[in-house]
Amino acid sequence: MAGTMKLKLHVWRQKDGNSPGQMVTYDAHDVSPDMSFLEMLDVVNEGLIEKGEEPIAFDHDCREGICGMCSLVINGIPHGPERATTTCQLHMRNFKDGDEITIEPWRAKAFPVIKDLVTNRSAFDRIVAAGGFISVRTGGAPDGNTIPIPKEEADLAMDAAACIGCGACVAACPNASAMLFVGALISKFRHLPQGQAERDRRASAMIAQHDAEGFGNCRNVRECEAVCPKEISVRVIAETYRDYARAKLHGK
Repeated sequence: MAGTMKLKLHVWRQKDGNSPGQMVTYDAHDVSPDMSFLEMLDVVNEGLIEKGEEPIAFDHDCREGICGMCSLVINGIPHGPERATTTCQLHMRNFKDGDEITIEPWRAKAFPVIKDLVTNRSAFDRIVAAGGFISVRTGGAPDGNTIPIPKEEADLAMDAAACIGCGACVAACPNASAMLFVGALISKFRHLPQGQAERDRRASAMIAQHDAEGFGNCRNVRECEAVCPKEISVRVIAETYRDYARAKLHGK
């Protein structure tokens, strides 16, 4: 078909979390440059189903770049080669006819493989439950909007709140640290008056849960910042460690 590509895919296949996995090679034919990466995988899976083979399991939901479910490591880069882009928004025009593409799941102790390219990221949910919330009375949305907040502080909070919790930061980090994720959660409350009442407890509890889940320590490699689809700055990590030190000084 004119204007289409033929690709060779090396895909991680793993029956379940207790079984060994391996890379399996597939040919992807008639790939349109206008397809998204997930649409390309859909076409490959249709071909596997027609042949009576097990389709490749991969995570997805909104396919609009806002939920973070499309967690794939593509040629060694979480979410692929396009900066500030989720896998579902990555288009095949970023590749060339005849390319070989390696596709793997997030690899981290705290993200165990469920099947093929799908991992269990419930560790993030437990970190949120440890302190990623405000429990004091803040009123409804109109009441909250009456609280004056300097624009600079509001902007910093909104920048951090852009995190979609995909886990690319963990997949890219040599230590499998989730501190960019934790930092974003802490920073978005740190810059708002509503978040001050629980500021110390929040930092202490969330970092403790982060460590308990088996994530590694941050070593300022900054790979997390480079692959984050929402371009969260490592500034949030520095802020988190300052809040953690403050919490310990206050005995929290």
